[in-house]
Amino acid sequence: MPTVSRTARGAIVEVRGLTKRFGSVTAVDDLSFTVEPGRVTGFLGPNGAGKTTTLRILLDLASATSGSCSIGGRRYRDIPEPAHQVGAVLEATNFHPSRRARAHLEMLAIESGIELSRIDPVLELVGLTADANRKVGGYSLGMRQRLQLAGALLGDPGVLILDEPSNGLDPQGIAWMRDLLRHLAAEGRTVLISSHLLAEMAQTVDDVVIVSRGRLRVQGPLSLLTSQSHSSMRVRTPERDRLAAIAHAAGYAHRPEGEDILFVDGATPETLGPLIASNRVVVYELVQVSQDLESLFLELTTSMTARRAPAAVAAP
Repeated sequence: MPTVSRTARGAIVEVRGLTKRFGSVTAVDDLSFTVEPGRVTGFLGPNGAGKTTTLRILLDLASATSGSCSIGGRRYRDIPEPAHQVGAVLEATNFHPSRRARAHLEMLAIESGIELSRIDPVLELVGLTADANRKVGGYSLGMRQRLQLAGALLGDPGVLILDEPSNGLDPQGIAWMRDLLRHLAAEGRTVLISSHLLAEMAQTVDDVVIVSRGRLRVQGPLSLLTSQSHSSMRVRTPERDRLAAIAHAAGYAHRPEGEDILFVDGATPETLGPLIASNRVVVYELVQVSQDLESLFLELTTSMTARRAPAAVAAP
Protein backbone atom coordinates (compact mmCIF):
# COMPACT_ATOMS: atom_id res chain seq x y z
CA MET A 1 0.00 0.00 0.00
CA PRO A 2 1.41 3.44 -0.89
CA THR A 3 2.38 5.81 1.89
CA VAL A 4 1.49 9.49 2.11
CA SER A 5 3.36 10.15 5.33
CA ARG A 6 6.54 12.12 5.47
CA THR A 7 6.72 11.81 9.26
CA ALA A 8 3.89 10.16 11.17
CA ARG A 9 3.18 12.12 14.32
CA GLY A 10 0.77 10.17 16.46
CA ALA A 11 -0.41 11.83 19.67
CA ILE A 12 -2.27 10.61 22.74
CA VAL A 13 -5.97 11.44 22.76
CA GLU A 14 -7.41 11.87 26.26
CA VAL A 15 -10.97 12.26 27.49
CA ARG A 16 -11.21 13.05 31.20
CA GLY A 17 -14.39 13.21 33.27
CA LEU A 18 -16.39 14.36 30.26
CA THR A 19 -20.05 15.19 30.87
CA LYS A 20 -22.51 16.72 28.42
CA ARG A 21 -26.11 17.52 29.28
CA PHE A 22 -28.85 18.71 26.96
CA GLY A 23 -31.39 20.07 29.39
CA SER A 24 -32.52 17.15 31.53
CA VAL A 25 -30.83 14.59 29.24
CA THR A 26 -27.29 13.45 30.05
CA ALA A 27 -25.70 12.37 26.77
CA VAL A 28 -22.19 11.82 28.18
CA ASP A 29 -21.71 10.98 31.84
CA ASP A 30 -18.29 11.36 33.50
CA LEU A 31 -16.57 9.60 30.60
CA SER A 32 -12.80 8.98 30.64
CA PHE A 33 -10.58 7.04 28.24
CA THR A 34 -7.23 7.23 26.44
CA VAL A 35 -6.30 6.50 22.82
CA GLU A 36 -2.67 5.59 22.10
CA PRO A 37 -0.55 6.27 18.98
CA GLY A 38 0.33 3.40 16.69
CA ARG A 39 -2.94 1.56 17.38
CA VAL A 40 -6.44 1.41 15.95
CA THR A 41 -9.00 2.06 18.69
CA GLY A 42 -12.67 1.23 18.19
CA PHE A 43 -15.15 3.56 19.94
CA LEU A 44 -18.22 1.37 20.27
CA GLY A 45 -21.69 1.66 21.73
CA PRO A 46 -25.36 1.41 20.79
CA ASN A 47 -27.23 4.29 19.17
CA GLY A 48 -27.60 7.11 21.66
CA ALA A 49 -24.60 6.01 23.72
CA GLY A 50 -22.90 9.41 23.36
CA LYS A 51 -20.21 8.50 20.82
CA THR A 52 -20.84 11.26 18.29
CA THR A 53 -21.35 13.85 21.04
CA THR A 54 -17.99 12.89 22.52
CA LEU A 55 -16.23 13.17 19.17
CA ARG A 56 -17.82 16.55 18.49
CA ILE A 57 -16.59 17.86 21.84
CA LEU A 58 -13.14 16.42 21.16
CA LEU A 59 -13.03 18.46 17.93
CA ASP A 60 -14.46 21.60 19.57
CA LEU A 61 -17.66 21.36 17.54
CA ALA A 62 -19.64 21.30 20.79
CA SER A 63 -18.94 22.39 24.34
CA ALA A 64 -18.75 20.15 27.40
CA THR A 65 -20.82 20.65 30.52
CA SER A 66 -17.77 19.54 32.50
CA GLY A 67 -14.57 17.57 32.00
CA SER A 68 -12.01 17.91 29.23
CA CYS A 69 -10.70 16.48 25.95
CA SER A 70 -7.19 16.84 24.57
CA ILE A 71 -5.09 15.77 21.61
CA GLY A 72 -1.40 15.68 22.37
CA GLY A 73 -2.10 17.58 25.60
CA ARG A 74 -3.96 20.44 23.89
CA ARG A 75 -7.55 21.28 23.14
CA TYR A 76 -8.27 21.05 19.44
CA ARG A 77 -8.82 24.82 19.20
CA ASP A 78 -5.31 25.41 20.58
CA ILE A 79 -3.50 23.18 18.08
CA PRO A 80 -1.55 25.23 15.52
CA GLU A 81 -2.45 24.33 11.93
CA PRO A 82 -4.91 21.66 13.07
CA ALA A 83 -5.43 20.19 9.59
CA HIS A 84 -1.76 19.16 9.69
CA GLN A 85 -2.22 17.46 13.06
CA VAL A 86 -5.74 16.01 13.10
CA GLY A 87 -7.84 14.57 10.28
CA ALA A 88 -11.50 13.94 11.00
CA VAL A 89 -14.64 12.68 9.29
CA LEU A 90 -17.71 12.94 11.50
CA GLU A 91 -20.69 13.61 9.28
CA ALA A 92 -21.60 13.34 5.64
CA THR A 93 -20.09 16.31 3.85
CA ASN A 94 -22.41 18.34 1.67
CA PHE A 95 -20.36 18.02 -1.49
CA HIS A 96 -21.37 20.35 -4.29
CA PRO A 97 -22.73 17.89 -6.88
CA SER A 98 -21.23 19.82 -9.81
CA ARG A 99 -17.76 20.05 -8.27
CA ARG A 100 -15.19 17.52 -9.36
CA ALA A 101 -13.37 15.50 -6.71
CA ARG A 102 -9.99 17.04 -7.46
CA ALA A 103 -11.48 20.55 -7.27
CA HIS A 104 -13.05 19.70 -3.91
CA LEU A 105 -9.67 18.64 -2.51
CA GLU A 106 -8.00 21.72 -3.99
CA MET A 107 -10.51 23.90 -2.15
CA LEU A 108 -9.81 22.10 1.15
CA ALA A 109 -6.06 22.34 0.63
CA ILE A 110 -6.15 26.09 -0.07
CA GLU A 111 -8.38 26.73 2.97
CA SER A 112 -5.97 24.85 5.25
CA GLY A 113 -2.69 26.06 3.75
CA ILE A 114 -1.80 22.61 2.44
CA GLU A 115 0.40 22.12 -0.64
CA LEU A 116 -1.57 21.10 -3.72
CA SER A 117 1.06 18.44 -4.37
CA ARG A 118 -0.60 16.43 -1.58
CA ILE A 119 -3.72 15.80 -3.66
CA ASP A 120 -2.43 13.11 -6.03
CA PRO A 121 -0.91 10.93 -3.27
CA VAL A 122 -4.11 10.92 -1.20
CA LEU A 123 -6.25 10.25 -4.27
CA GLU A 124 -4.05 7.24 -4.98
CA LEU A 125 -4.23 6.08 -1.38
CA VAL A 126 -8.04 6.09 -1.30
CA GLY A 127 -8.39 4.61 -4.77
CA LEU A 128 -9.95 7.60 -6.54
CA THR A 129 -7.20 8.52 -9.01
CA ALA A 130 -9.20 7.31 -12.01
CA ASP A 131 -12.31 9.17 -10.82
CA ALA A 132 -10.64 12.39 -9.67
CA ASN A 133 -12.13 14.47 -12.50
CA ARG A 134 -15.66 13.11 -12.19
CA LYS A 135 -18.36 15.29 -10.67
CA VAL A 136 -19.09 14.29 -7.08
CA GLY A 137 -22.81 14.23 -7.86
CA GLY A 138 -22.17 11.00 -9.77
CA TYR A 139 -20.29 9.34 -6.93
CA SER A 140 -21.73 6.44 -4.96
CA LEU A 141 -21.99 6.68 -1.17
CA GLY A 142 -18.87 4.54 -0.83
CA MET A 143 -16.90 6.78 -3.20
CA ARG A 144 -17.97 9.81 -1.18
CA GLN A 145 -16.67 8.09 1.93
CA ARG A 146 -13.32 7.64 0.20
CA LEU A 147 -13.30 11.31 -0.84
CA GLN A 148 -14.02 12.42 2.73
CA LEU A 149 -11.13 10.28 3.94
CA ALA A 150 -8.89 11.82 1.28
CA GLY A 151 -9.80 15.25 2.65
CA ALA A 152 -8.95 14.13 6.19
CA LEU A 153 -5.54 12.88 5.03
CA LEU A 154 -4.57 15.98 3.03
CA GLY A 155 -2.57 17.53 5.87
CA ASP A 156 -0.70 14.29 6.60
CA PRO A 157 -2.13 14.27 10.16
CA GLY A 158 -0.80 12.10 12.94
CA VAL A 159 -4.27 11.68 14.44
CA LEU A 160 -7.34 10.38 12.59
CA ILE A 161 -10.84 10.54 14.07
CA LEU A 162 -13.45 8.80 11.94
CA ASP A 163 -17.16 8.23 12.52
CA GLU A 164 -18.49 5.15 10.71
CA PRO A 165 -15.77 5.17 8.00
CA SER A 166 -17.06 1.96 6.37
CA ASN A 167 -20.58 3.26 5.86
CA GLY A 168 -21.65 2.76 2.24
CA LEU A 169 -18.70 0.55 1.31
CA ASP A 170 -19.19 -2.84 -0.33
CA PRO A 171 -17.41 -5.89 1.15
CA GLN A 172 -14.33 -5.25 -0.97
CA GLY A 173 -14.32 -1.62 0.13
CA ILE A 174 -14.67 -2.59 3.78
CA ALA A 175 -11.66 -4.90 3.48
CA TRP A 176 -9.73 -2.08 1.81
CA MET A 177 -10.67 0.31 4.62
CA ARG A 178 -9.53 -2.23 7.23
CA ASP A 179 -6.13 -2.59 5.56
CA LEU A 180 -5.77 1.18 5.18
CA LEU A 181 -6.53 1.93 8.83
CA ARG A 182 -4.08 -0.68 10.04
CA HIS A 183 -1.47 0.65 7.60
CA LEU A 184 -1.92 4.18 8.94
CA ALA A 185 -1.61 3.00 12.53
CA ALA A 186 1.51 1.03 11.63
CA GLU A 187 3.05 4.32 10.44
CA GLY A 188 2.68 5.56 14.02
CA ARG A 189 -0.59 7.46 13.74
CA THR A 190 -3.36 7.52 16.31
CA VAL A 191 -6.54 6.09 14.77
CA LEU A 192 -9.88 6.42 16.58
CA ILE A 193 -12.94 5.06 14.81
CA SER A 194 -16.57 4.94 15.84
CA SER A 195 -18.57 2.11 14.30
CA HIS A 196 -21.55 -0.20 14.75
CA LEU A 197 -20.06 -2.94 12.51
CA LEU A 198 -18.87 -5.21 15.33
CA ALA A 199 -17.74 -8.10 13.15
CA GLU A 200 -15.60 -5.74 11.09
CA MET A 201 -14.23 -3.97 14.16
CA ALA A 202 -13.15 -7.33 15.57
CA GLN A 203 -10.86 -7.71 12.54
CA THR A 204 -9.62 -4.13 12.53
CA VAL A 205 -9.03 -2.69 15.98
CA ASP A 206 -6.28 -3.22 18.54
CA ASP A 207 -8.15 -1.58 21.42
CA VAL A 208 -11.80 -0.95 22.23
CA VAL A 209 -13.66 1.68 24.22
CA ILE A 210 -17.23 0.53 24.85
CA VAL A 211 -19.79 3.03 26.12
CA SER A 212 -23.46 2.76 27.00
CA ARG A 213 -25.82 5.51 28.13
CA GLY A 214 -22.92 7.93 28.06
CA ARG A 215 -20.79 5.98 30.52
CA LEU A 216 -17.66 3.92 30.03
CA ARG A 217 -18.26 0.19 30.27
CA VAL A 218 -14.79 -1.04 29.44
CA GLN A 219 -11.53 0.00 27.76
CA GLY A 220 -8.51 -2.05 26.81
CA PRO A 221 -6.83 -4.29 24.24
CA LEU A 222 -9.43 -6.35 22.40
CA SER A 223 -7.47 -9.58 22.79
CA LEU A 224 -7.19 -9.12 26.55
CA LEU A 225 -10.83 -8.16 27.07
CA THR A 226 -12.23 -11.08 25.14
CA SER A 227 -9.88 -13.56 26.79
CA GLN A 228 -10.66 -12.31 30.30
CA SER A 229 -14.40 -11.87 29.84
CA HIS A 230 -16.95 -14.27 31.20
CA SER A 231 -17.37 -17.52 29.33
CA SER A 232 -20.73 -18.38 27.83
CA MET A 233 -22.74 -21.57 27.58
CA ARG A 234 -24.83 -22.39 24.53
CA VAL A 235 -27.84 -24.45 25.54
CA ARG A 236 -30.31 -26.10 23.15
CA THR A 237 -33.47 -26.90 25.04
CA PRO A 238 -37.24 -27.17 24.42
CA GLU A 239 -37.64 -25.25 27.70
CA ARG A 240 -35.72 -22.16 26.65
CA ASP A 241 -37.99 -19.63 28.38
CA ARG A 242 -38.04 -21.57 31.66
CA LEU A 243 -34.26 -21.90 31.61
CA ALA A 244 -33.97 -18.16 30.90
CA ALA A 245 -36.02 -17.44 34.05
CA ILE A 246 -33.88 -19.84 36.09
CA ALA A 247 -30.65 -18.30 34.77
CA HIS A 248 -31.93 -14.78 35.49
CA ALA A 249 -32.86 -15.72 39.05
CA ALA A 250 -29.34 -17.09 39.51
CA GLY A 251 -27.82 -13.79 38.33
CA TYR A 252 -26.74 -14.81 34.83
CA ALA A 253 -27.23 -12.69 31.72
CA HIS A 254 -28.83 -14.60 28.87
CA ARG A 255 -29.54 -14.18 25.17
CA PRO A 256 -32.07 -16.21 23.20
CA GLU A 257 -31.37 -17.33 19.66
CA GLY A 258 -33.87 -19.01 17.40
CA GLU A 259 -36.63 -21.08 18.99
CA ASP A 260 -34.69 -23.40 21.26
CA ILE A 261 -31.24 -21.91 21.96
CA LEU A 262 -30.19 -19.84 24.95
CA PHE A 263 -26.75 -18.31 25.56
CA VAL A 264 -25.98 -18.00 29.28
CA ASP A 265 -23.15 -15.53 29.84
CA GLY A 266 -20.74 -15.92 32.74
CA ALA A 267 -21.59 -19.59 33.23
CA THR A 268 -19.38 -22.65 32.93
CA PRO A 269 -20.26 -26.35 32.62
CA GLU A 270 -19.46 -26.74 36.32
CA THR A 271 -21.88 -23.97 37.37
CA LEU A 272 -24.66 -24.28 34.82
CA GLY A 273 -24.81 -28.08 34.71
CA PRO A 274 -25.90 -28.52 38.34
CA LEU A 275 -28.38 -25.66 37.98
CA ILE A 276 -29.99 -27.36 35.00
CA ALA A 277 -30.04 -30.72 36.75
CA SER A 278 -31.53 -29.42 40.00
CA ASN A 279 -34.34 -27.75 38.07
CA ARG A 280 -34.84 -30.78 35.81
CA VAL A 281 -34.59 -28.79 32.59
CA VAL A 282 -34.56 -30.92 29.44
CA VAL A 283 -31.38 -30.19 27.48
CA TYR A 284 -30.43 -31.46 24.04
CA GLU A 285 -27.04 -29.76 23.82
CA LEU A 286 -24.72 -27.89 26.21
CA VAL A 287 -21.61 -26.26 24.72
CA GLN A 288 -19.10 -23.82 26.16
CA VAL A 289 -18.27 -21.02 23.73
CA SER A 290 -15.55 -18.38 23.76
CA GLN A 291 -16.67 -14.77 23.89
CA ASP A 292 -16.16 -12.55 20.87
CA LEU A 293 -16.52 -8.80 20.48
CA GLU A 294 -20.23 -9.00 19.72
CA SER A 295 -21.10 -11.00 22.82
CA LEU A 296 -18.86 -8.78 24.95
CA PHE A 297 -20.60 -5.73 23.51
CA LEU A 298 -24.04 -7.14 24.25
CA GLU A 299 -23.06 -8.12 27.76
CA LEU A 300 -21.77 -4.65 28.54
CA THR A 301 -24.47 -2.55 26.91
CA THR A 302 -27.77 -4.28 27.66
CA SER A 303 -29.61 -2.92 30.66
CA MET A 304 -29.97 -6.41 32.14
CA THR A 305 -26.22 -6.92 32.39
CA ALA A 306 -24.94 -3.41 33.04
CA ARG A 307 -24.56 -4.24 36.72
CA ARG A 308 -22.31 -7.20 35.81
CA ALA A 309 -19.93 -5.21 33.58
CA PRO A 310 -16.26 -5.84 34.35
CA ALA A 311 -14.11 -2.99 35.57
CA ALA A 312 -12.39 -0.91 32.93
CA VAL A 313 -9.03 -2.23 31.86
CA ALA A 314 -6.33 0.32 31.16
CA ALA A 315 -4.47 -0.05 27.88
CA PRO A 316 -0.80 -0.95 28.29
